[in-house]
Amino acid sequence: MNAEARIQGSTALVGVLGDPVRHSLSPVMHNAALEAMGLDWAYLALPAPAAELATVVRALEAMGCRGLNVTIPHKQAVAALCSELSPLAERLGAVNTLVPRQGGGWLGTNTDVEGFCAPLREASWSGKRALVLGCGGSARAVVAGLVELGFAEIVLAGRRAEALQAFQADCQGWAPQLKTLSWENAVSEALPHADLVVNTTPVGMASAPAASAAQACPLSHAELETLPSQAWVYDLIYTPRPTALLKHAAANGCRSLDGLRMLVEQGAASLRLWSGHSDVPVEAMHEAALHQLQ
Repeated sequence: MNAEARIQGSTALVGVLGDPVRHSLSPVMHNAALEAMGLDWAYLALPAPAAELATVVRALEAMGCRGLNVTIPHKQAVAALCSELSPLAERLGAVNTLVPRQGGGWLGTNTDVEGFCAPLREASWSGKRALVLGCGGSARAVVAGLVELGFAEIVLAGRRAEALQAFQADCQGWAPQLKTLSWENAVSEALPHADLVVNTTPVGMASAPAASAAQACPLSHAELETLPSQAWVYDLIYTPRPTALLKHAAANGCRSLDGLRMLVEQGAASLRLWSGHSDVPVEAMHEAALHQLQ
């Protein structure tokens, strides 16, 4: 049964806020889960310009919205609109999930860390080394996940010294194993010893108008050849599948992961918080998202 056939007068609203947000896979995967769970809810992509974010968030609370995901560019700004923040969201300074509080207002939390860690939990990472490419918003959740997984050394590579310094200062209290290096130094010093490389940059994402965007790669062939063959390479991008980075890494014998599983798992974690159900159909969400991509 499709979402349109399920919607009725009693149907409750959940959704994702962003700008732009029409490209989001979240409605497809969440509505597949809601149908499987038998919940009378509908999940929509809700465009929210930055200037109207506070108005939209307040209006959705007044409408009895059961929960919200938050995506680019609002993950930092929405934190100020929450009545309460989870310790993780407060530490990261980023919120991707809003949960309605019984007394009113929103609890802001972050399920990106859980989503990022999910495909890595099958291996043991205690004492290992990680290299994170990029120091934007998603890198904060990645670093938090790497700390949780027990990495002994986390190197963050960036091209802007001021951004690296700010990132280091923000993480100083909870990520003592983090050090920041310029992109060039990180590639020459950390890449040859990395057990895991994570790309948090948009380089290699399939997007218009640049027809060659999907062929771009944050690391050259020569640089990737310095990576140990037993290393894992994790690209948060999931379009195209595989990205150029993962294609080259796999050719060198490395284990490769894309960001689709992270997207699904963070969404499933949000749905558990909203619904109170632990048995969220993650596989149905993954299949729906994959079908939409294909």
